[in-house]
Amino acid sequence: MFCLFYNATAKKVSALNGSGRSGSKYTLEAIRSALGLKPGERGRIPMNSVHAVSVPGAAAGWVDTVERFGSGKLSLAQILAPAIRLAEEGFPVSEGVAYFWDKSEAQIRGASLNGAEMLKKDPGATGGARAPRAGEIMKNPTLARTFRTLAAEGKKGFYAGRVAEELVKVVRDLGGLLELDDLAHHLATGSEPVDAISLQFRGQNVAQLFKDTVLRDGGAGGDEKLDLGIELWEHPPNGQGIVALLALGILEALEAAGRIPTWTPADFNTAPYLHAVIEALRIAFADASWFVADPNVEAVPSAELLSREYLAQRAALFDPGHAAALGTLPHGSPALRSSDTVYLAVADAGGNAISFINSNYGGFGTCIVPQGCGFTLQNRAANFTLEEDDGAGARPPNVLAPRKRPYHTIIPAAATNLHDGSLHSVFGVMGGFMQPQGHVQVLLGQVVGRLSPQQALDAPRVCLGGVGGASWLTGADDGAAGAWPVYVEEGMPAETVEGLRALGHDVRLVADMERAMFGRGQIIRWSVDPLDSVGVWSAGSDPRGDGAAYPL
Repeated sequence: MFCLFYNATAKKVSALNGSGRSGSKYTLEAIRSALGLKPGERGRIPMNSVHAVSVPGAAAGWVDTVERFGSGKLSLAQILAPAIRLAEEGFPVSEGVAYFWDKSEAQIRGASLNGAEMLKKDPGATGGARAPRAGEIMKNPTLARTFRTLAAEGKKGFYAGRVAEELVKVVRDLGGLLELDDLAHHLATGSEPVDAISLQFRGQNVAQLFKDTVLRDGGAGGDEKLDLGIELWEHPPNGQGIVALLALGILEALEAAGRIPTWTPADFNTAPYLHAVIEALRIAFADASWFVADPNVEAVPSAELLSREYLAQRAALFDPGHAAALGTLPHGSPALRSSDTVYLAVADAGGNAISFINSNYGGFGTCIVPQGCGFTLQNRAANFTLEEDDGAGARPPNVLAPRKRPYHTIIPAAATNLHDGSLHSVFGVMGGFMQPQGHVQVLLGQVVGRLSPQQALDAPRVCLGGVGGASWLTGADDGAAGAWPVYVEEGMPAETVEGLRALGHDVRLVADMERAMFGRGQIIRWSVDPLDSVGVWSAGSDPRGDGAAYPL
C-alpha cells in the first residue's frame, strides 16, 4: 500500500510507504536452495510460489493512513463498516471482476486447502464452490470477520493473534519461511512516512493550460513573472514511480534539444508522438530496473537520476528514426505481469486530496488463503532479484535479503501547479508495469491533447513488452523486427499503427478483455473557472474497468 496526500492548507504532498518486507529467514541462499537453483543459474521466484509471499503491508497501511491523514471524525470501525456489510450480505459481481475471477479459479483451488473461502458456494460445482459469475451475489463472511478484528483491535488484530497465526501456518505448511516474528516486526515498525519525489515539467507548451485563469489574473506581462507548469509527484522507491518522472524528464530534454517538436493536440497518439513516449519509457525502465530497491537497505540515487544533466544524457540514447534494438539498453525491470490492484482517488470540500493504491500483485496473488481469513496472500517477493551480480560483476540493488522490501509496481500520482503549489490532480493507473506508462500517457493526454480527465482515460494506449526480467535480458518474447514488442490497444488509428511499424516497432494489436493490460485509471482534477473564480472538481474513471467517478 502506498499513498500521496495533498494538504490544501499547507499546499504540500506527503507520502506513506505501507509495503511489507521479506521475512528474517529469507536469505538469498535459502530461497535459491528452496527453488532448486544451482550456483550461477539465473532464476526468479515464481509468482505462485509460497516464497513469493512477503509480510502483508496493506492492513497496517490502512490504519496508519487514517491516523496520519484522517480528519479524526471517523473511527476505523466506521470506515470499515461498509466493507464488512458487503462481505457479510454479499455484493453483485461486476463483469470485469467475474472474468478474471474465472481465470484464477483453478489456481485458487490448488494453492491451499482453504481456496473455497474465495469462491461462491455452489453444491453442483466441483468441491462445492466456483468462481462467481457476473451479476451473481458473492459473500465472504470470513473476510468480514477479519475486518471486524482489525476494526476492534487495530493493527494488532492482523499482525498478532488468530489472523497472524493462520497466515503463518498456511505459509509454513506449504514450505515457506515466514514467521510470527516477521509480522510482529511489521506491527512494531508500521508504515513509513517518506518524502515524495517529483519532476517540474515546463515542456510541451504546458503554460497554455493556464492561459484562461492564471494569465488573466496576472494581467499584462504578468505571465512572464509566473513559473507556469506542472510538478508531477510520485512515491519514491521501492515503488516504480520514478519511471514516470524519468520518462517525462527525458521527453522534456528531447524537446529542449530540438529532437522532438512541441506537439499540438493534433499530434496526440500519432506515430512520431508515441515513438518518443515509448523510447523514453524504455530508457526509464532500464534505469529503474537497476536502481529501484528498498532505500533503507540500498542507496537509491533518486535526485541524481532526476537531475537535468542526467536526463539529458539519457535522452541522447533516443533515435527519432528507429526503435531501440534488442540488447541496446542495460538491465531490465521485472516481468510484465497482470495485477490485482485497487486504486482510488478522493478529494474533499477543503481541497485536500489523496492518491491511494494497494494490491495483491499478480491476479489473486499467490492464491494462498489463510484458513478463516477470507483473503489471498500477495506475491510481491517475486519481484526480488535472485542473482548476486548482473553477469558483469555488479551487484543488483534489488537482490533478495532478509527484512527487505522488493521492487513494487503500484504507484499513486499527484500533480500540482508550479506557479502557486495548488492542486492540479490526483490520479493513478492500475496494472503492474503498465502503471508508469499509464501515468505518462494520461498526463500527456491532458497536456498535449488538451483532453478532459475522462477523455484522457478513454484514449487508446500502448504498453511496452519486454520490460521484464528474462524477456529483457535473454530476448524472450522479442519482436520479429529485432525490437521489443509494443502492444497497441484497439481503437488506435491505423496510420499510427503502420507508422510505428515503419519506425521498427514490433506492434501487436490487443482487443476485447485483454485490453486490461493497458491499465485501469482514475483521475480527480481541480480547476478554477476563469470568469467567476469558482473552483471546480472534475473526474474520470477508466472504461477498461468497473470503477466510476462518484460525487457526493
